[in-house]
Amino acid sequence: MVALATAALVAAAPASAAGWLPHPADATWSYVWSDTAYNPVPTTEAVTVKESKGSSFVLAWTTIDQGNAPEAPTSLGTISFQETGGGLVNTDWSSNPPPPNFPVLCGTINQCGNSLASTYYNLIWGTRVPVLAEPLLRGESWDTTGGAGGDVSASSTYAGTEKVSVPAFAQPVLAAKVRTEVTQAGALGDPYGSGVRTVWWVYGVGPVKIVFEHSGGAPAPVTTAVLKSTNQTAQTAPPDANYFPLEQGTKGRFRWTNAKHFTKPVVEDYTVDQVVNGSARVTFKSVSGPLKVAGAYGFTARLDGITNLWGLTKAASLAKLPPLGPRALPTSKRRHFFTPFDLMTFGFNPVIPAYPSSGTTWKGVTSGRDFQIYGVTGSTVVLGVRNVKVPAGSFKALAVKSTLRQRGFPFGSGTRTSYFAPGKGLVKLEFRHDDKSVSVVELVK
Repeated sequence: MVALATAALVAAAPASAAGWLPHPADATWSYVWSDTAYNPVPTTEAVTVKESKGSSFVLAWTTIDQGNAPEAPTSLGTISFQETGGGLVNTDWSSNPPPPNFPVLCGTINQCGNSLASTYYNLIWGTRVPVLAEPLLRGESWDTTGGAGGDVSASSTYAGTEKVSVPAFAQPVLAAKVRTEVTQAGALGDPYGSGVRTVWWVYGVGPVKIVFEHSGGAPAPVTTAVLKSTNQTAQTAPPDANYFPLEQGTKGRFRWTNAKHFTKPVVEDYTVDQVVNGSARVTFKSVSGPLKVAGAYGFTARLDGITNLWGLTKAASLAKLPPLGPRALPTSKRRHFFTPFDLMTFGFNPVIPAYPSSGTTWKGVTSGRDFQIYGVTGSTVVLGVRNVKVPAGSFKALAVKSTLRQRGFPFGSGTRTSYFAPGKGLVKLEFRHDDKSVSVVELVK
């Protein structure tokens, strides 16, 4: 069976409007940066909002009239960003050339558009799309490219939160820590363009500290930038619990029972076998039971939640399950319940919001692609964290309850409660169908 699903998000609780890089018109930041080899003199840069339109905005920086020493480099420029469902993206930049003593970060000296002679250039180096991936959840990692010629590659990992001290705040502030391994090849100064960079982000403020440990040299150069002052206020970040991790290599086994329709449990294994830019493919295969299944599903993690994008399953069944709708589709195009993920994704997206909290609700609607595929109406609510015990262990899991109605099809109607454990994903599901049967899914290992 081929079954395509798409995102049809109706309403999910959004994160605070503050964001990881807020940009109200009056926002200001002041950074001090230095480099142990090429700019040992601490240099202050003032950063302001030049313009903002919709989800796009431009920041401007300057070292002029900032009280810098005469030997400090002069730097002024602009940098453009866009807020997207997958995170913060850098769309453009411009500035005066870097000081002549800095390494050349291109294959030729002439018309080189690369520089690391400012705070924000160190921030976006190798990580333009995205600069910061969202939702920012535990265990998340992403690969990016950057540089004027796209010759800089980077691999970033969210390393959790920690307190950091910077001059802008009287007390240490809680920051999200992102570690990036950066590689540049083919530039005259590519050792300097490579290395390990760590950025500390404070919600409601932006980056507050950057440390770039470059490759080459003995000792190798280190660039450091810290936030000296700002008129922005640190805020509490959205929760970073990852209730549906899309990490390549993740494996598990589910047991699915339905006493009315199965004489034996259906046991199936799943594997997350491809992950690209927050999107993943999850495959299923049969272990035992009356269903012989091979299947694959596509999911994506964005700010509008965990969304099921597509599904493809083939099955041979020794059990006769009731049919599903909708009547508007021919029988060959209708969904079937062949795996636990068929039960979990049935109805409408998202599976869960990006930053779920107790009381968050969303509804299915009678338009959009999800309705075309499923023909299901209803609503979903996040119940909060519950204690759940399954063969794989005991978990404090997020409970999400859906009331579903597929007109004319009692097996596709009823009440579904799914339980998601941090770092594990789905650990239990109970679907009380309107045909008086109950499907129970449990994580076995």
